[in-house]
Amino acid sequence: MSGVRAHDKRLLELGLTLPGFVERNKVIASLPSLGLLYLAASTPEGHEVRYFEAESDASEPPELYSCDLVAISTFSAQIFEAYAIAGRLRKAGVRVAMGGLHVSVLPDEAARHADYVVVGEGENVWPAVVEAAARGAAPAQFHSTSYAPVDIAGLPVPRFEILGKRAYNRYTIQTTRGCPWRCDFCASTVMLKAPYRRRPVDMVARDIDVIRHLYPRSFIEFADDNTFVDKKWGKDLCRSLLPLRVKWFTETDVSVADDLELLELMYQAGCRQVLIGFESPSAAALAGLEQRADRKARWAPQYADSIRRIQRTGIAVNACFILGLDGQTTDVFPEILGFVAEVNPFDVQITVLTPFPGTPLYDRLARENRILQPGAWNLCTLFDVNYQPAGMAPQELREGLYGLAERVYSEEATRDRRRNFFAQRLPDRIYTERH
Repeated sequence: MSGVRAHDKRLLELGLTLPGFVERNKVIASLPSLGLLYLAASTPEGHEVRYFEAESDASEPPELYSCDLVAISTFSAQIFEAYAIAGRLRKAGVRVAMGGLHVSVLPDEAARHADYVVVGEGENVWPAVVEAAARGAAPAQFHSTSYAPVDIAGLPVPRFEILGKRAYNRYTIQTTRGCPWRCDFCASTVMLKAPYRRRPVDMVARDIDVIRHLYPRSFIEFADDNTFVDKKWGKDLCRSLLPLRVKWFTETDVSVADDLELLELMYQAGCRQVLIGFESPSAAALAGLEQRADRKARWAPQYADSIRRIQRTGIAVNACFILGLDGQTTDVFPEILGFVAEVNPFDVQITVLTPFPGTPLYDRLARENRILQPGAWNLCTLFDVNYQPAGMAPQELREGLYGLAERVYSEEATRDRRRNFFAQRLPDRIYTERH
């Protein structure tokens, strides 16, 4: 179960005419679940494994009812839909397993809707779940801490072949797990208790090679939170990708702009876009957001120069901003609009601060009684307002999002940003190393 669907009716109406928002939504909706493909690869021999996508109306394909065990992967925003599917399957006698970020944070909630609940990373737990289902064991929770830690250097090739001939515009590969930084709003580290880990670069190349042969000319998305934290390893990764001649996208932090050799290697290795969380153009609104070394606030003064430096290499920047941070007032809307117009990142993503369960942000807002509808996980869409902002009223935040979205995602603004991107690229790139 994937995709992003706002509940806000006004935003849904705007979405019909917002190319930037609609395009990114389609990309997210068309990504296969890498987590499920890893579980498929971790399934003991002797079992038939199939892959299904929920229908666009969140109903389940009828073929699921012929299965003995169904593993469901979803986000918080769709957890109620996932519980409904699980309920129908269980009523028909199909056993259901659930895991992932939301379930790992709220396993007791999930246990009311699933037979088997996996808490934490699933690859080393999954064989025990399959075995339990095979012998008809009673419902149970499986905690990854009770099993050997996942060694990402030894991960099997995900079972990409079970995707069949479905039309995906991107295929996902994982090169790293976790992120060494600790932003208070980030849900990605909730489940991953282990340190930031990097996969051996030859294993990454192996997995991409499998995709290349199954789905020629496919575009790759690295399913990472922050790929290029380790610059030396990042350069080794790029060198390993050079012979594969693939195009790819990833998420990373703005520090990649400080290493021109790395940027050039990324471009030569096929990187065509990076998604970077800038969150806010001003350092004041970012103070304390990154809880280890306040990196977001320290990087902010170089944001404009960093975007220009990355894009001159030929790599497009998808600049992400969060509306409603505690240090923001309604001044943030014209501030972001002006920044985007001046700097011209290729793509822009604007979202609303979202208190995902299990994050430091959620815990803080809950203590301060600022969650408007506790437990309304269906509002964890990144676009719906479900908390009391510090510097404006909830409706002011909504109205600001509407106005900013209309202007940032207009056809004219989108066209101008992309035209400026191609105009500012260096006509000739000097490759910094011989291969």
